[in-house]
Amino acid sequence: MNVLLINGSPNPKGCTYTALSEVEKVLRGFQVETAFFHIGKKAVHGCIACRKCRQTGKCAFDDAANVCADMIRKADGLIVGSPVYYASANGALCALLDRVFFSTATGPDFRGKPAAAIVSCRRGGASTAFDRLNKYFTISEMPVVSSQYWNAVHGNTPEEVLQDGEGLQIMRTLGRNMAAMLENLKTGTSKIPSVERETRIATNFIR
Repeated sequence: MNVLLINGSPNPKGCTYTALSEVEKVLRGFQVETAFFHIGKKAVHGCIACRKCRQTGKCAFDDAANVCADMIRKADGLIVGSPVYYASANGALCALLDRVFFSTATGPDFRGKPAAAIVSCRRGGASTAFDRLNKYFTISEMPVVSSQYWNAVHGNTPEEVLQDGEGLQIMRTLGRNMAAMLENLKTGTSKIPSVERETRIATNFIR
């Protein structure tokens, strides 16, 4: 089993990567292989509704979007991470995902593949960004993997994110639940494997 983690931040080792890495550690603990796709800092072309993908099965702009789509096809599960910009996900990431998901919308490529979104913000806008990303999955018949709270970490630097104990615990719970769903789909079982649950952490802004 393997999970693709998309880092939708232009920064390769920033806050979003820090959160995704917390999920990755748990997945690897359950012998789930992982791979990262980093959106990078190059300009991402938006969808122009040319519908060439309806004929070819891939976007007419042969760039990172097609690379990403191929990686998702090969993965058993997907986790998309994004920084929060103006109460939404990174615009470049959304442009890429628009093309990835539109170009595969008529086929079964992503159908039934467990998916989840995580977001990283300094303070506010996490819920709306989280909701924006989940819409890609729900329109594509992809089961959405949940955690113990909305999947967000807070902090302006990776060091600050590491102080968000509750946010990091949410990431770990997401990793366990993703591993469990993948195992259930593989084996046909219908319950989450028995694992020791962590004591809930609450990280307040004002201490």
